[in-house]
Formats: sequence, C-alpha cells, structure tokens
Amino acid sequence: MRQVTFNEIEVLPEATRVKGMLLLNKDIQYELEGAVDNMYNFKYERAEKQFKSLRRRYPEHPLPYFLMGLSQWWKIIPTNVQTLKYDDLFFAYMDSTIQKAEALYDADEKNIEAAFFLAASYGFTARLHSERSNWRKATVASKRSLDFMEKAKAGNGLSPEFLFGEALFNYYSVWIHENYPMLRPVLVFFPNGDKRLGLKQLAHVSNSGFYTGTESKTFLMKIYANEEKNMGEALRVSEELAMKYPDNAYFQRYYARLLFVNGHFTKAERISLEMLSKLEQNMPGYEAVSGRYASYILAYINQHKYRDFDKAKEHYKDAIMFAEMTNERESGYFISSYVNLARIAKQQKDQDMAKKYYTIVLKASDKKSDNYEEAKKFFKQNRKG
Repeated sequence: MRQVTFNEIEVLPEATRVKGMLLLNKDIQYELEGAVDNMYNFKYERAEKQFKSLRRRYPEHPLPYFLMGLSQWWKIIPTNVQTLKYDDLFFAYMDSTIQKAEALYDADEKNIEAAFFLAASYGFTARLHSERSNWRKATVASKRSLDFMEKAKAGNGLSPEFLFGEALFNYYSVWIHENYPMLRPVLVFFPNGDKRLGLKQLAHVSNSGFYTGTESKTFLMKIYANEEKNMGEALRVSEELAMKYPDNAYFQRYYARLLFVNGHFTKAERISLEMLSKLEQNMPGYEAVSGRYASYILAYINQHKYRDFDKAKEHYKDAIMFAEMTNERESGYFISSYVNLARIAKQQKDQDMAKKYYTIVLKASDKKSDNYEEAKKFFKQNRKG
C-alpha cells in the first residue's frame, strides 16, 4: 500500500468491492480506448456511438452517462467556453450520472466507484456553473464534489482514476480561495492543499489514468504555462497532446502558442497554417478562437522573420476579425494586432493609417499598459500631422 494525501493514511478497498467496478474493468477500457481517443480528437459522433452502446448494456451504471457528458464538455471548450448550445445536454448527462451514482451509493455507502462518479460529475457541473457565473449553483456543486472526493479517496491506492480529484484540490485549493471568494465557504471544512504534491499527483495520473489521463495532462499543460511559468514543461506536455490528437483544436492552438512564445517559429508557422486549413474545412472545434491564434502567429512571423509586410497586415486583420467574431476586443491578440499594424504603417510612412490604428489602441488598451503609452507617444510626436 502507498500513502495518500489529506491525512497521510493508508487505505485500500476491500477486494470484494473492487471486483465489479466498471471503472477498473480492463476489458471495458480496451473496448473504449478508441472511443475515448475519438472524443479527444473531436470525432464526437464516433465516440458517442460507442458510449451509447455501453449505455445499452449498462443502463444503470454512471460511466456511459459521464462519458457522454464529457463529450459535450469538449464541444464547449474550443470556444473558450463561450458557446451555450451544449449546456443543456451537458447538464442533463451530468445529472443522469449523479442519479445513477446516487442509486449505487445509497445501496452501499462504501461504494468508492459511486463516490468517484459523484465527485467527478459534481466537479464538472461546478466548473461550467462557475464559467457561467452561476455562483450559488457552483458553490453547492463544489461542496458536494469535495464531500464525495473525500469518500472516493479510499480508492487512491487502487487506481490513478481516484487520485485525479484530490490532485486538483491539492494544487488549486489556495488558488480557488484567492480567486473565487464566492467558493471560500466550501473550503472551510477541508484540509489545506499542497501544491507540490498536487503537481506530482497530476503527473502520475496523466501517465497512468485511462479516463482521467488526458484531463490531467490538460491541467498540467495549463498549470505549467500559467501558474508555474515553466514554458519548457508546458511545451513538452502540449506537444504530447497535440501529436496524439492532431484534430483537437484546443490542443493544437495551445501547442502553437507555446511553440511561438518559446521561439520555435518554423513549427509554430506549420501548425498555424494547418489550423487555418482545418477552419476553412469547418472541422469540429476549429472556430474563430483558433483562427485568432493562428492568424496572429502567422502575422508576427511574416512581419519579423520574413519581413513580408503585406502578408503580415493580411493576417493581423484576420486576427482582428476573428477576435471581433467572439467579442474578445480586449484580448492581447486583438490589441497587439492593431499595435503591429500601426508599426508597419509607420515603417511604410503611412501616417494616416498609423493614426487610425493607434486611435483604436488608445481606446482598447489599459491606460497603464505599454501599448497605450506607445500610442500616446505617437500622437505627441505627430501633433501637427
């Protein structure tokens, strides 16, 4: 037995309780491997066909309902969680997961598989409610998720699937407390997290989990890039995801961005061109957000690497168009596109266009930002123009 978190106690489920777990059934995992990969590769119809087949055989088990809900979640993610058209179906599948898992849990309160699905489904429900600023519902769902996560931790020594929730809690508990004040009451009765341990646990689950492995890798990628500022590790994880799921728009754009910020312009250019091609083909998940990322990266590369200002301008204008399509006029790419268009106009001695672009920069950017100061300086130097 290996030690697990919270109270540093050793726990292992009774063998008799493990035997019938669908979550740990290797035959089911072998059968669903292609379906899970299809889901993460945005081949939703193929994946859901197999998930529904599983539901026909196990109509009272929460697993197929959870997988169907997860499929809806990955239709929402590529839009930066902006689209609402999958919300009802997502919540319906998570509610069904909860109902099926509650039935199992009510029959046996030591059923750690039921506790896992209750923790996971309430957790995902809380995530979408928080994205929609439904704070009361997010708080209630978070509290229930954490309650069942505490019960499900009895399976930590049995499978990495059970460790996923605790790993996230360990890493994010302090961050949630600082960034989501509405959720603080949920955390009061739970032990403090441990960020270093959470990171190690996520790494373990990402390498070993069947159902939670890719979710763990996704969190690892974002944590390394945003919280830990470890761009090398973020790039490594994103490359793994992008190579395994080449049609996942979210993974591809994250990979392209990390290649870009790490100075790997040749690869970033190739991935960005592929993203725009898939967008033109209307492939699932390739929407305006992916277009904004790809267009900006290509614009910057054409401006600074190839010195092809005409192509650069074309791509910057596309980046602006895509940002406007998703109402993200305050995004860094939107403002930076105008800044760079203004700089190109200055280089080409086109003062009128430079003025036009810098005027937009003044209106769109924060008054304390470097972009605002640059635009302000331009107008100060060109008062007579």
